[in-house]
Amino acid sequence: MKRLLAVVGMVALLAGTGVALASTSGKLRHIEVDESNEARQRGAETITGTCLLCHSLTYVRFSDMTDIGMSQEDIEYLLMDQKIDDRMMSLSPVEFRKESYGKLPPDLSLMAIARKNGPDYLYTLLTSYYYRESGDIDNHLFPGIRMPDVLAYADTEPGSAARAEAEAQARDVVSFLVWAADPNADERESLGVYVIIYLIILTILLYLLKRRIWGRLPETTAS
Repeated sequence: MKRLLAVVGMVALLAGTGVALASTSGKLRHIEVDESNEARQRGAETITGTCLLCHSLTYVRFSDMTDIGMSQEDIEYLLMDQKIDDRMMSLSPVEFRKESYGKLPPDLSLMAIARKNGPDYLYTLLTSYYYRESGDIDNHLFPGIRMPDVLAYADTEPGSAARAEAEAQARDVVSFLVWAADPNADERESLGVYVIIYLIILTILLYLLKRRIWGRLPETTAS
């Protein structure tokens, strides 16, 4: 029920929104990406509960989340009308999203690496919402943005527990999107360690072999 209410709320927020045409501005806030599975799992809950209403992650399947330590039961709990082997596509019809934004919201699959300093950009964007004097919500990083303040960041006070919770939630979303952009990164890094060790051992063996072969050659003297 809680997740259903979140979706309904997002629909209401999107009813009067369109696509932001302004270019990004402002300074990015640097964060250290939490690469733990716990952070990625929390980010997955936020992504599936809010972001998938408008965005898709075309290159990721729900079943892929077993790679971040989620069981099939955990994943199925996050699903609505989707199946566990489905790709993470937006819950809203294409026509609705086009009408609301003027064009389809960007796919989030590679967003963390599509931009320079992608993780910092994503975190800063999510934590830059504020209320203008008119009462409208805007974004310091992306003035004129039409994307709703999905974490309700603008409603929190600096230094408050609610602000800290919103920032933590934004970090978790970034953690998940960094993983989604390159799900095999952990495996590749682990394999890379073994490759380097192998190359070091091979270099040592080749050096010893070279010394042994050259040591057998007779010394030549200049005539």
